[in-house]
Amino acid sequence: MEQRINRITDILRRDDGISGAMMYTEQISWVLFLKFLNDYEIEKAESAELDGLSYTNILDEAYRWDVWACPKKEGKNDTLHAQSGDDLLKFVNEKLFPYLQGFKSISEDAKSVKYKIGAIFEFITNRIANGHTLREVLDLVDAMNFHSSSDLFQLSIVYEKLLQDMGSDGGNSGEFYTPRALVKAMVEVVDPRVGQSVYDPACGTCGFLIEAYHHMRAQEMSVAELKYLNEESFFGNEKTPLSYVMGVMNMILHGVESPNIAKTNTLTRNIRHFEEKDRYDIILANPPFGGKEKEQIQQNFPIQSNATELLFLQHMMKSLKLGGKCAVVVPEGVLFQTGQAFASVKKELLERFNVTCILSLPAGVFLPYSGVKTNVIFFERTGSTSEIYYYELVPATKLTKNKPITSAHFEEFLACVKERTLTPNSWLLSINDIKEYDISAKNPMKKEEIAHKSPLELVEIIKENNAEVANLCEEIEAILITNER
Repeated sequence: MEQRINRITDILRRDDGISGAMMYTEQISWVLFLKFLNDYEIEKAESAELDGLSYTNILDEAYRWDVWACPKKEGKNDTLHAQSGDDLLKFVNEKLFPYLQGFKSISEDAKSVKYKIGAIFEFITNRIANGHTLREVLDLVDAMNFHSSSDLFQLSIVYEKLLQDMGSDGGNSGEFYTPRALVKAMVEVVDPRVGQSVYDPACGTCGFLIEAYHHMRAQEMSVAELKYLNEESFFGNEKTPLSYVMGVMNMILHGVESPNIAKTNTLTRNIRHFEEKDRYDIILANPPFGGKEKEQIQQNFPIQSNATELLFLQHMMKSLKLGGKCAVVVPEGVLFQTGQAFASVKKELLERFNVTCILSLPAGVFLPYSGVKTNVIFFERTGSTSEIYYYELVPATKLTKNKPITSAHFEEFLACVKERTLTPNSWLLSINDIKEYDISAKNPMKKEEIAHKSPLELVEIIKENNAEVANLCEEIEAILITNER
């Protein structure tokens, strides 16, 4: 399976329309989805026939995989003559995609396959420029069997690797991948149980939901509980079209056939109108931060701010069921900033929720996408906060793009957090010791080391600084003279 996907990526890299890991993963995703949809419809039709029922296909005949992509003889696996080159491109660009994009006008709930088709293809386009390249990709994908659990398992691992490679590319692609070691640690702490609902308001490629699924799948359950796990347990929102298609594909490959993922901007919902039925037992998220939201969006929140991270935090607080648990990644600024909006949100957080733990992550966790220092806030809707357990994760060596965070980095934290064990890297903070709602991680066990320099060393430093200033002044003077001339 890995060789097949590697072959596909090698083929796409040579295509004039494709540039970078993000683009070829996008193209692989829509092709995989249509192959999955074909196998899904075949399975549904066979099940209906066994029950003496008829099945109505979602796609019209001309747009089914076995007709346009890799046509088959009736009852045989031999492939008939299939389109290639310009003919194939013309069909895909002028007929197939407009047809699939037409599903966006169909009013369906987020669970339905029709909704997913419309949401996926509304903004996704075919970027493969060479029809012969597309032909090669279709033939390779056709050999994959979405009915086979072993094929699906292998493909899920390979697909996860594709998403990880996208994150390693840097730039905006980093938003698609949260380090799996961090995701796994957060899931282990909140410990979702079978029968609970799990929600990610900014689900991206659904890493948190998938990890929660694996965590819950390992638990003993009845047939009814297994059905509930696969159909009613996982919920997410994602506003970016590319993230949405990859998230849906990722969930499908990991065994959740019909994930409840909606393509929508979470922050457009007015949280004042939330009722208990709109809430979830478990919330796991790494929402976008550093962005600025318009005034219209801010109106949906009692405490208004243009900081995206503050709006998402309010949304999650309002979305948590009584007795529920939440783990969310936030930038360092959320903890220490004491401006009116930040202080007001943290006041509500501490007074209405039990902040059980704050995990201080080292710099470099999200490299190369972002070097921002981050923390994980764990809180429960079980009353107010009396004491916060802090753990500062300190790696032995600096994290870099080539030396990322791993599960080994979280071993001590996971061993300590349940019993709130005190170590040189962990401590307890009473609510009475919190000033102006500054809840940043300041390890009381660490004393700031002051480097004392001799007078001669200080003089040398001053000379070096003066020399740098003189050089800069000369450069500025030269620029000014040139401009005057």
